[in-house]
Amino acid sequence: MQKKYKAMALSCIDPRFQSIVSNFLNKKKLRGKYSSFTIAGGSIGVTSNKFKSWHTTFWENLSASIKLHKIPKLIVINHTDCGVAKIVNGKKKFSKEKEKKIHHDSFIKIKKILKKKYPKIKIDLNIISLNGKIKKFN
Repeated sequence: MQKKYKAMALSCIDPRFQSIVSNFLNKKKLRGKYSSFTIAGGSIGVTSNKFKSWHTTFWENLSASIKLHKIPKLIVINHTDCGVAKIVNGKKKFSKEKEKKIHHDSFIKIKKILKKKYPKIKIDLNIISLNGKIKKFN
């Protein structure tokens, strides 16, 4: 009997958030039912032009997960105090507002690309704050 996979989770490599991401997915009853793709910056890493060479790897991996596991959803989990957001910001003054915009832009971009490439795949966008709380990103 083949296991029913329910999602792919895209998250950041930052060790501060690994257990939070895992616990979040387990609470959604996804233990053993999701593919995982972890890369610096999460959605920022797979949408920002600063990391263009990473993009193809993510989209090919997602394609494989869709083909192999028939996943119906991409769950994106970014976090605040993101080093990759600071890299994307460059030498400009960095602030919480600027970081929020960088996350927002990456979420909008990944959502747009996903809708074009895989119109049937749903997307769930989330952000973890430094206190470990996860909120839907709007």
